[in-house]
Amino acid sequence: MEQRVIIEMGMGNDLHGMDYQKAARRAIEDAIRHSTLPIFQSIGMDHTDMRVQVTVAVQAPDKIDAEALKVGLPRGRATVQVTKGGLNIPNPETGDTAVVATAAVEAFLPSQSGKWVQT
Repeated sequence: MEQRVIIEMGMGNDLHGMDYQKAARRAIEDAIRHSTLPIFQSIGMDHTDMRVQVTVAVQAPDKIDAEALKVGLPRGRATVQVTKGGLNIPNPETGDTAVVATAAVEAFLPSQSGKWVQT
């Protein structure tokens, strides 16, 4: 059994190129910048024991390479799921469309129940 030990959310954008991949990568980077997991160094746990589940939302999910997004994840065994969401914000004056992606990064560890003793 696994236990979720962290969930972080992030947002990323591409203001001029309508590059959904870039916006998604930035959303994931934003989420992981908000956290650290010192447990690995503190107790000698191998980071490959952690499963990382990433959910990214953009208006055009078919324009995302989920496998390529795994490259930016520093630890764990990652999966990336892409879904419809985020925002496209058109600028009627220039014809540009700003792309906004959102991401949730969740980390799961094997159950730690009974492995910790309060002293």
